[in-house]
This record gives sequence, C-alpha cells and structure tokens, in this order.
Amino acid sequence: MIDFKNKKILITGASGGIGNSLVKKFISLGGNVLGSGTKVEKLDSLKKQYPSIKIKKFDINEHSRIEEFIEDVSLELGGLDILINNAGRNIDNLSLRMKDDEWKKVIDVNLTSTFLLTKYSIKKMLKNKFGRVVNITSVVGHTGNLGQSNYAASKAGIIGMSKSLAIEYAKKNITINCVSPGFIVSDMTMNIAEKVKLYLTSRIPMGRLGSGEDVSNCVAFLSSDQASYVTGETIHVNGGMYMS
Repeated sequence: MIDFKNKKILITGASGGIGNSLVKKFISLGGNVLGSGTKVEKLDSLKKQYPSIKIKKFDINEHSRIEEFIEDVSLELGGLDILINNAGRNIDNLSLRMKDDEWKKVIDVNLTSTFLLTKYSIKKMLKNKFGRVVNITSVVGHTGNLGQSNYAASKAGIIGMSKSLAIEYAKKNITINCVSPGFIVSDMTMNIAEKVKLYLTSRIPMGRLGSGEDVSNCVAFLSSDQASYVTGETIHVNGGMYMS
C-alpha cells in the first residue's frame, strides 16, 4: 500500500483541477502537503477543503525568488521529500501571429520555472539522500497541436530536462519522472466549444476525457517507494489517445 506518512510534499499549481486532485490524493495517503499558487481565494478554498494542508501564495515566474521560496517551504514543512511540478500556463496563437512575449511567457513559466524549482528542491533532497520529482507535462509535448508551438515546446523541453536530471541524480536515490496527461476535465477544457470536445473525445480510444484522479493516481505511484527503480520515464495518462 502507498503511504506518504512523514513525507514532506510540495505541489505547485495546487488550486487548479489537477492540482486539487493531487492535494486530495497525497493528503489521503498521509502526506504533509504544502500547496502553492497565485490566487489567494482559491488557496483559501483549498485550505477549507483540506484543513491539514499548508498553503503559500507564490508566482513561480519570479525566478529570482525561487531559491528563497524553496527554503521557506522546506522550513515550513520541516524538510522536502517530494516535489510535484504541476503549475503551468498556455497562451495560444498561430506561429505567424505569435508575439515574442507570448512565446517567452510560456517558456519561462512552464520550462524555466520547472527547472529552477527542481534544482533548488534537489539541493534539499540531497541532504536526506532521498527525493522524488514528478513533472506534469502534456500529450501536446509529444504530438504538437495547432496554435500551441510555445506550449508544446515547453512541455517537450520538460521531458528532455527530466531525463537529464534523472541521470545526474540516480545514484543519490532521487528519481525524476514525468506524467503526461491527455485531455483532462478541468476549467481549461470546460471552456472548449462542445463540438471541439466531441471531436477530441472521438480521438480517445476509451471514449472519454480523463479526470484529475486519473493523473493523481499515477503521480502518487511515481512518488512512492514502489517506484524506487523508475526514473527518467514519462507515463502517458490519455485513455490511449497517444501511445509512445
């Protein structure tokens, strides 16, 4: 049985659809969880749902403050064992219309911030000779998608980065893996036009959109002792939509 008792866990993007499911899963399995995000009202709502959670407002795009943020998280939790890089953003546009700033903002948040959060978290994990990092990527990082060249590049970059870090820290009992969701029920997908949702569903062999729990189940496994010999991998959670 998976058990996160005495494990200190940071989940970024904790107040979103997948983030909420991650929080619920790790708390239900006994974890000491700190959830971060940018919207105070959503973090407060999370605290009401899960009284044991610690919350911290932080914009991961503030790169110069990430080291300090990880230090604060570690002090509040009493250490740091598991990092779930879930926060991200998208700004969609066709490539010829995409502004330089639209490209940069997505790369900065999705890729650069993930690298820096992982880098400074690993420093903490090295002291305990234990660590788990799970990065949430996307099926789009494997397949590409119309109007999402910036988003696809950032998510594909996370996968390559994770493999490199996995090699660097494998002997230190620190694993770095990715979970690549397909189309998951969330605020983002709920805003998609109904005919587009029907088209997307038709491309999924299981015939349905995924749930946050589908993703959190996979993340929990990769974060657990049961996955101690799994590193540098990407597990696809997409109902068969994409198979590598």
